[in-house]
Amino acid sequence: MNPLLLPMARRMSAVLLLLVVSMGVAHHANSWASAEAPPDTSNSTSQRIVTLFQGATDSAVALGLTPVGVVESWLEKPMYPYLRDALDGVEYVGLETQPNLEKVAWLSPDLVVATDFRHERIQPLLTRISNTVALPDVFDFKDTLAAVAEHTGRQEEAAILLQEWDTRVSDFRRQIADSLGSEWPQRVAVIRFKSDHVRIYSGGFSGDILDELGFEKPDTLSTHGWGMKLSSTENIPILDADVIFVLLEPNPAIADNYQRWASHPLWQQLDAVKSQRVFEVDPINWMMGGGILAANAMLDDLYRHYGLHQQPLASSTQNQVCLATSFAVTQGITTGC
Repeated sequence: MNPLLLPMARRMSAVLLLLVVSMGVAHHANSWASAEAPPDTSNSTSQRIVTLFQGATDSAVALGLTPVGVVESWLEKPMYPYLRDALDGVEYVGLETQPNLEKVAWLSPDLVVATDFRHERIQPLLTRISNTVALPDVFDFKDTLAAVAEHTGRQEEAAILLQEWDTRVSDFRRQIADSLGSEWPQRVAVIRFKSDHVRIYSGGFSGDILDELGFEKPDTLSTHGWGMKLSSTENIPILDADVIFVLLEPNPAIADNYQRWASHPLWQQLDAVKSQRVFEVDPINWMMGGGILAANAMLDDLYRHYGLHQQPLASSTQNQVCLATSFAVTQGITTGC
């Protein structure tokens, strides 16, 4: 394109977006709703929803909803394998960090589920497009589930899913305490290798779940917020814990860096390495998914790694099982629904 025409092209694009917003969403309320103040959903059991972060997409599917638009996944694009069947034919509206607002507007959603963490800067346009609920962060799967349920009239389904989660958490805590005895609770390190550094996490999605399950943080992380970024193998002692879970992505450069760290003499001195308690886990389950279904998949991993017995979904009636069908499918359980 002629460089002289670029400013005009940009102005035309901006005008087009404003026209799309104005034409497609004049009937929507212009409010940046909070999770604590949902709109009236008494007649909204089949809302057209657009989810702008991964945990919201996971939560919608768990509640039996099919969004009309979702953002692409971080890994294994365009969507994580565990959600692909449920989202067959859905419209993708760009990246979580940069959603395509023109696509969102053309979908004429009744509700957009966003997050302050990612989308505060585009708040004015989102509220012109649709009723919008914004969650404070992207990793609190219980708050996300509750907010999506409240704004779509699915509170009963959410209550069942959360009750099932609480039951599984209690069962895991009992079994692991019985299994490990005096070695419980364990200090846990969740680490993620990148091509040129390592991250160790103390909070976030997996950190909060591990806290709920009764694990403890290493002393080195007690005052470091989300965690730390380590660039030198000299920092390996910071990773010391009773058990280490390694989040690995299918990337040759990341695999090479992992091998470099794991072959270092300091790595061999870590308590988890000496006791053979270093486990490689799926980053989608442990970080990227961000919703109730991913949380249950992470808990599945923990049951397996510790050799604990998992009970099938415990539902008092067939109706409850049907309401939790999305979760049941991820467990390989036939619901008969």
